[in-house]
Amino acid sequence: MDSSTAKRQHSVKKERTRSVTYRLPVALVEEIEAEAINHNISHNVMARQILEKYIEWDRFASKIGIIPVPKKILDTLGVGMTASEINEIINVIKPVIKDTVLFIKGSYDLKKCIETLEDYMRASGMKSDHRIEGNLHHFIIQHELGGNWSVFTEQLLQEIFKEFLPESKMTCQTTESTVIATIALGKDFGEHDH
Repeated sequence: MDSSTAKRQHSVKKERTRSVTYRLPVALVEEIEAEAINHNISHNVMARQILEKYIEWDRFASKIGIIPVPKKILDTLGVGMTASEINEIINVIKPVIKDTVLFIKGSYDLKKCIETLEDYMRASGMKSDHRIEGNLHHFIIQHELGGNWSVFTEQLLQEIFKEFLPESKMTCQTTESTVIATIALGKDFGEHDH
């Protein structure tokens, strides 16, 4: 992937905005302001991020059975995973992903599947990026959970793309903490343009 020619999928669009006033407890406002200072952003941006996370993911999490799991537990579980256990987990998780996408997005296609996975990663604190280089799309996922989770991520993405594009070939570059999945989807593919 040539990062000098790849463009990012998630460009900032100019959105219409509207001013809204909420009456909140002083202690809550002070916590938001303190957190915003810690992140070097305005408290307005911090409040927006909190609300966006709720709308995109948190409001659905308990309805679809998502429970928070400390990263250290996943890291520890991943160390001993065998190839057959990874395959077993993928076989269990595939229908869960489909049900989740259907519930959150209202239908199931490749764009909505990718968008839901991105929402999940953002809500989980994983870093992800989608870059386009000509017809090639690079999905970069930084999970920081070890090599077996890289294998899991690669195989899961293979299964998802194979379901929607059985003739397409995905290639991967992996490290202990990062997966870059590359597949030809065309210049016009974007998971947020539906």
